[in-house]
Amino acid sequence: MHRIPVSTRRREELVDITSSIEDVVGKAGIPSGLCVLYCPHTTAAITVNEGADPSVAEDMVMGLQRLIPGDWNFSHMEGNSDAHIKASLIGPSETVIIDGGKLVLGTWQRIFFCEFDGPRKRVIFVKLQGREETR
Repeated sequence: MHRIPVSTRRREELVDITSSIEDVVGKAGIPSGLCVLYCPHTTAAITVNEGADPSVAEDMVMGLQRLIPGDWNFSHMEGNSDAHIKASLIGPSETVIIDGGKLVLGTWQRIFFCEFDGPRKRVIFVKLQGREETR
């Protein structure tokens, strides 16, 4: 299992972690299999979405802010109840196919770490399952 550190700068943001995941997959030498990504934080998540246009990530953050505003009268008094709900909606994990030693992503797809209670230092766990190449 691999750990990828992620540092966020804002309370809510999407951070493109695709290159870091590709590095792990490339170094593993697995020609075919699965890449499982897991976020062990209750106020953060992982998603796959368009990465060619940065306004998509900004719109996702804005849309979630409109769906779950931070100023509701929540029972949980730590000030981050909206972050817990957003993280649950997006989800803590993604699974991406590995083929030809590379992640199978669509033309515009990227993997994003979703921060909803930052800025913070976080970690993503990466588990690769597959057959290693014979050298």
